[in-house]
Amino acid sequence: MVCLPFNNSIAQAKGSRAADQVKDGQPINLQQKKYQQLFAELKSKHQFTNQELQSIFYGQKISRRVLVLMDKQWEAKPYYKYAPLFLTKKNIAIGKKKLVEYRELLDKIEKKIGVDREVIIAIWGIETRYGTHQGKFNVLRTLNTLFDAYPRRSKFFRKQLIHFLVLCKENNVDPRTIQGSYAGAFGQTQFIPSSFRAYAVSFDGDEKRDVWHSIPDVLASIANYLKHFHWTLQAPLYAELGSTLKDRQLIAAKLKGRKGRVAWTIVRDRQNPAIPPSPQNRPLSIVGLELQPGGQYPLRYIAGYPNFQAITEWNHSNRYAMAVIELAEAIKGKKVGR
Repeated sequence: MVCLPFNNSIAQAKGSRAADQVKDGQPINLQQKKYQQLFAELKSKHQFTNQELQSIFYGQKISRRVLVLMDKQWEAKPYYKYAPLFLTKKNIAIGKKKLVEYRELLDKIEKKIGVDREVIIAIWGIETRYGTHQGKFNVLRTLNTLFDAYPRRSKFFRKQLIHFLVLCKENNVDPRTIQGSYAGAFGQTQFIPSSFRAYAVSFDGDEKRDVWHSIPDVLASIANYLKHFHWTLQAPLYAELGSTLKDRQLIAAKLKGRKGRVAWTIVRDRQNPAIPPSPQNRPLSIVGLELQPGGQYPLRYIAGYPNFQAITEWNHSNRYAMAVIELAEAIKGKKVGR
């Protein structure tokens, strides 16, 4: 096959943008050492044949659009701008309907897996608007593009490409047909390939993990993911801490971001004596959520409980976790918004 080589050293130049190093539709050079090593691993560890690899990889081309989106430095929105993207009247109304529509299914999921239904529905709503927005990028092309032409995370996307091809083989799916996000996530859950293989479950009785079409599989897979990260049914999600932090340990934990933790007894004794106990006495996160400018205080502080932390394992953002929780509260009927 005749392919244009990709100059990987150029794309790794300090400060360069991956999208600037390629042309859209540029053929991927499958003779590169890294692709030959990839093919050898797929054959030796995952029993792919030369014929299968030829069918899968022949004609693969770079998607510059994928690289543009990955290159783009998304400025983190403050919470007062971020949350309204998801806490819309439409999203809340549909979520309430889904809660009623799938009541019996959610009963079974809560009983068997042990994750609160409103949170499951909220994640579904935020990720794909309840399955209606699953992405229009070809996942195979996306993952090849990111492996070949996105040096900063090439190793990560090599791993995801392998997981993707293996999951397609395991589930008898043509990898050339799957659509998803510009980062390679797919289905109503927007799992990346490694997450699908680790956490997706079949809950409709057919023993096939279908996060594209099977609502039982979709909702149970969301629950299974959270359960893996120690979700406790009907346990606290967060506690309000007011507009200022009163202790240096709390301030230090907040400054550490998602991984900052402090003992719940310290939060109770030094900030808010009314907060509930933490399951298994596990430590809490300290989070500052940005409020509308012009008010007396710039931040609303909360303590994130272990269930809050489980949501941040789904998406490594405290803002995302709180948006999920407030959408879940709204779906349940609680008035939210400050």
